[in-house]
Amino acid sequence: MTTVILKKKISPRVLNGHPWIFGNEVNLIDGDAKPGDVVEVFTHDKKFIGKGYLNPQSQIPVRILTRDKQETVNDDFFYQKLLQAWQYRQQLGYVENCRLIFGEADGLPQLIIDKFNDYFVIQTLALGIDVWKPAIVKALEKIFKPKGIYERNDVPVRELEGLTQQKGLLSAPFETKIIIRENGLQFYVDIENGQKTGYFLDQQDNRRAIQHIVKGADVLGAFTYTGTFEIHAAHYGAKSVLGLDISASAVAQANRNAELNGYDKICRFECVNAFDVLKVWAKEDRQYDVVMLDPPSFTKTRDNIQKAITGYKEINLRGMKLVKPGGFLVTSSCTNLVPSAMFLEIIQMAAKDARRKLRQVTFQTQAADHPIIWGWENTHYLKFLIVQVL
Repeated sequence: MTTVILKKKISPRVLNGHPWIFGNEVNLIDGDAKPGDVVEVFTHDKKFIGKGYLNPQSQIPVRILTRDKQETVNDDFFYQKLLQAWQYRQQLGYVENCRLIFGEADGLPQLIIDKFNDYFVIQTLALGIDVWKPAIVKALEKIFKPKGIYERNDVPVRELEGLTQQKGLLSAPFETKIIIRENGLQFYVDIENGQKTGYFLDQQDNRRAIQHIVKGADVLGAFTYTGTFEIHAAHYGAKSVLGLDISASAVAQANRNAELNGYDKICRFECVNAFDVLKVWAKEDRQYDVVMLDPPSFTKTRDNIQKAITGYKEINLRGMKLVKPGGFLVTSSCTNLVPSAMFLEIIQMAAKDARRKLRQVTFQTQAADHPIIWGWENTHYLKFLIVQVL
């Protein structure tokens, strides 16, 4: 087997278990492994670190799959990994819809698998894991006997690995517009054309967190996508709910979701640019009992981190101005490069500029089917905050 020898000076991250080996940490690749092959990794003084897949083209040329020298990376390896991940989700109570595999946090770097009842959506975001896609599909079929498997590899990050963007069936054909259940509600999921894998499972626990604050409330939601938070608000007793999103197709699906659950008289959704509308409405002194903000990620690179900070501050400032005194702001950030402490600091800066005082109700992360490994910042990305705005 080809061996990868690391430099003397490497990040403690590697020795402490993180699976990424960066290009500037590699001293020598000894052997004729092809991109995507499994290699053995050693320190400069020949101490075994692990086995992982190789891609010299990537900024992360090796991603570790196992630290056990005796373990063989083969089809059964992936079957066992998926089985372990499923058993863990079952222990936590995620049996119907869940993120079955959350990449590095489940020991399978750059693999995402979302389970929507009997349907599965796969993303293989690096060459080394893409090679094992047939083994992964076979493991899913063996464990679950699914009604359908679909790949959503239409993501630009694959091109950094020398892969093409693609999407399509990995099973017999099936209807890719499905309905799932969450917290007693039903939602349409467009597996083929929806954002990411079609639905944001990472907020499924957080959507329950609004149940007490929305009773009898006039609620405004911005960046609603397909209206999941807003329809939960109606379900939990909101008097009126208005949702805003820039995507016409998302708004159409949000309205269908409201109708599906019998809340189309309480919820309505409008296709507008939420950034612009929040600014105008704040100047008009519009007021709501609850304002909910769930924007997309503002940056994928450290180069644009300041723009992301400015963006989060601006929308939260505008959101706070729309909250009645004593009302509530529900706000999120899924930007991995904005850690929790920074996010809370941004909210505090917005409150200062809005001349409002905040009282924290709850501060949470992503749902537990998206595991956080302590010390691995890339596994802890979602921040979810509810504050009372005084």
